[in-house]
Amino acid sequence: MADRRGVPIVLTAPLTESIDHAGFFIQMSLASIPEWMEWVIDKKYPAWREVPTTAGGHAGTAPAGLRVLEAVLAREFGRDQVAVCYPEQLPDCIGDATRVVAVSTHNPLGTTFAAGVYASIFGSSREPINALYARRMFAAIQDARRHYRFSVILGGSGAWQIQETGSRTEFGIDTVVSGRAESRDVVESLPEHVDANHPFDAGQLIVPEARTSFGVIEMTTGCGRRCAFCQPDLNPRISVPKAAILKAVAANVSAGNNQVSLATEDMFIWRTDEAGLPFFVPNRTELLDLYRSIVEYPGVEQITLSHATIAPALVDPDLIGELSAMLLDRSPIQLRSISTHPDGRALAPLIGIETGSVRIARQIMAGKGLPFDIKDWPHIVLNGLEVLNRHNWFPVCTLIVGSPGETDEDSMATLDLLYEVERRGLNCMWVPSIFTPLVRTRMENGEGIRETQHLSKLQWQVILKAWAVASRIGLQTTWGKVSFGIGALAVWVARLRRVNGPNFTWPLVQFSGVVPERWLQRAGVLYRARPLPFRTREDLLATVRPAWRDAVQAARAGGQARPARRLAMVTH
Repeated sequence: MADRRGVPIVLTAPLTESIDHAGFFIQMSLASIPEWMEWVIDKKYPAWREVPTTAGGHAGTAPAGLRVLEAVLAREFGRDQVAVCYPEQLPDCIGDATRVVAVSTHNPLGTTFAAGVYASIFGSSREPINALYARRMFAAIQDARRHYRFSVILGGSGAWQIQETGSRTEFGIDTVVSGRAESRDVVESLPEHVDANHPFDAGQLIVPEARTSFGVIEMTTGCGRRCAFCQPDLNPRISVPKAAILKAVAANVSAGNNQVSLATEDMFIWRTDEAGLPFFVPNRTELLDLYRSIVEYPGVEQITLSHATIAPALVDPDLIGELSAMLLDRSPIQLRSISTHPDGRALAPLIGIETGSVRIARQIMAGKGLPFDIKDWPHIVLNGLEVLNRHNWFPVCTLIVGSPGETDEDSMATLDLLYEVERRGLNCMWVPSIFTPLVRTRMENGEGIRETQHLSKLQWQVILKAWAVASRIGLQTTWGKVSFGIGALAVWVARLRRVNGPNFTWPLVQFSGVVPERWLQRAGVLYRARPLPFRTREDLLATVRPAWRDAVQAARAGGQARPARRLAMVTH
């Protein structure tokens, strides 16, 4: 424990963002469901609040971003001047000597793409569970401030929520930091708001050598696909060197963490620039070498995947097979109803699909399908899922509902894709969310849906069809599926019909499974999806530019593209 004087610089994060052992999907749930449903998490993960502590009584694990800040501040002021703690440890860490309490948050107000509307769908509270825990943390800090004089700094990927809502004073925050912890702006000044510069090369990145929640280790920054709704894509595309990643693996293992998850906007862009490849052609040789080194590291027992894109599965389907052979036995995810692995294991990266409408896709994410043309987006998705499923990859696929200018025809196109995936026997876990205009993106001025009652019946059908598919995969028993459906109707009768409006009713009946879906379609209360034509991977490859096909062949052969050629490919 810290002495009564306290620690000069105290770092903390909400408990819900620091846990790392309760289960792969728990953080998604904590970020989405409202306070009154916390009992669901308690029942599924009864020990989720149990977190490791150090011999000195500080936090034994912490979010990766907070660990980066810890490393930066320790370098600037000395290791003994900095302590990372859980919110419940704040009284033991804050004292007369404390000058700064720095907070990292991912979703302090529950206003990310999914969280606010997901929570309000269920009724009285708009705040998901992790926003509730963030408020409790701020309350503990404000209580300590009644006794001690220190400044409060807020950072992390959710800091924009405080800045944009003008709630800095409400939470007792002196400075809001937007950007990376590596910037010297963070430690050299304390105005009300700091825009910290993003590093522009790998040498400026800090990879912490300490235990992180879920074993998260940064793999890349940026992306390159330039989706209009995305903040991280605005950052430079940088690959963290293998040596730094392995040092972080070693640090996690030595601190008792047996799991690793490489954080990235797209795992397939790692070291593509260094190989002279366009970013959408995986550097298979180095990527396989990196994961092999992690798998073979003593003490690593579990590996989970972060974000990916779907087009690389078509670019190099053999790479998916080789990664599966290497990683599947180490995956903690089990989907016995669909996986062919002897233990039902599966790999489940997060992949943004966002829409089935080519019109919307062209407007908001024209680069998402590269090296294929976005006009073929539904076929890219279908063929990509076929490759992934063949190797027991069942991705968590996000959908954006209510993009600015979205029409009923766009919703129908998305439903056509959802039903075609089902018709072809393909599997993924759809996660629909309501469009939220994020600051510093090209869609920050777009108008989002503010109330669930404003959703059209077709938009509700997209959401609830997506949930129905995901629940069939996630619920492993027949009784679980039946009780889930009946429970959905019961909650609708008690609460949801008043909250979400009349457009919610028939899609909810579809979701419950109590009435066969085809009956509802025949009755005209639900949209009947149109089948999509078949297009093969070979058909799609035939549309790729010759120079890009050369790069694909070079990468699959383990070679490198010539730098001059790479420039031509990227700028053509």
